[in-house]
Amino acid sequence: MSGLKAELIAQFNALDIPGMGEVKELYPLEGAFINLEYRLPGGPAKFWDDRKTYLGAQLEREGSCRCYGLAADETHLLVCEYGEGGSDPEVLLYKRWNFSEK
Repeated sequence: MSGLKAELIAQFNALDIPGMGEVKELYPLEGAFINLEYRLPGGPAKFWDDRKTYLGAQLEREGSCRCYGLAADETHLLVCEYGEGGSDPEVLLYKRWNFSEK
């Protein structure tokens, strides 16, 4: 898991999202805990399996009362922004990627 964690940290930091500080650590997070419902043009959507564990973190957005939520597994990365308690979540980035042990 450490190879995956290191690669994900590098992937998140390479995104260079304004107001998002450096990602230094990712933690195991249960899908049911991070699986926020997002309002999309086609209707509400969730991206994660409630029964799986993902790697992620929460970072405060600089100069705001909102936070960035990061979550990933071996095939997908998600960066979202939300208010207190996960309120009003917005997807900033959701992309497919492939982890390959080097």
